Amino acid sequence: MQTQKSFLAKCLWTTIVGLGVAPGTIQPARAAIITNVNVGDNFFNPPNVRISVDDGVKWTWIGINTHSTTSNGGLWNSGNRGNGFVYTNFFNVAGTFPYHCNIHGLQTGSVVVQAPANNPPAVAISTPTNGAFFASPWTGPIQATASDTDGTISKVDFYRGTTLMGTVSGAGPNVSFTVTNLAAGTYQLKAVATDNLGGTNGSAVVTVSVVTPAPILISSPQRTGPNTFQFTYSTTAGLQYVVRKATSLSNWTAVVTNLATGTSLPFSDNAAAGSMNFYSVMLAPNP
Repeated sequence: MQTQKSFLAKCLWTTIVGLGVAPGTIQPARAAIITNVNVGDNFFNPPNVRISVDDGVKWTWIGINTHSTTSNGGLWNSGNRGNGFVYTNFFNVAGTFPYHCNIHGLQTGSVVVQAPANNPPAVAISTPTNGAFFASPWTGPIQATASDTDGTISKVDFYRGTTLMGTVSGAGPNVSFTVTNLAAGTYQLKAVATDNLGGTNGSAVVTVSVVTPAPILISSPQRTGPNTFQFTYSTTAGLQYVVRKATSLSNWTAVVTNLATGTSLPFSDNAAAGSMNFYSVMLAPNP
């Protein structure tokens, strides 16, 4: 009956014996780096080596006597071998693995296997853009992109300053979080991504302004020609306004949408033919 230890050994270790691959083993997915160790009479040279996960150690017998390389934990065992024999073991997990010669108890060594460095994830807010304006209260999406070159995205946290607004789990590459009823004010928005190994990275800060719209007032309406009618309307800088037109108080048609840069905007209709037209100005919905 297969023991748990022997099953673990088969799952975690790839061994090459002599010039061939040991039966039942799998080659590493990438090209491994091999560290050489000589097996001499009563010594390993070098006795202690440091490698990375998925790399290997190759032992070469150079002495006259018979020796082995045998894991203290039973994870590999070359058997007792003589001069010219070669044995290679690949290490698929991080840790420190001492070993010894079965015949000569004082002949010892160790392999330290380092986990690969975790590349942090990348994250950026795509919407809204820096400097965007919204009418209060603002309800709308914050959209971000998140990726990880050596793993997966576990979650993306969305912050307003230092306040966590919410978290999207198992996210990427496109992430969206909706803010609700954000009051007037200036806000610094940031997204922080966490990968499957716990690495984190934050986006650049995006500053948005939520403003209270001023009342829309139409002033100075006048016909300046047979087909021309103009007026001025009050605005709030940073917000968009839609001017509509109708020949009756129904079936309104949008004529123009303007982005306000100050406290008022002029409007002129050069197709104002007919005896009567109606005009209205409304705040465009938040994007």
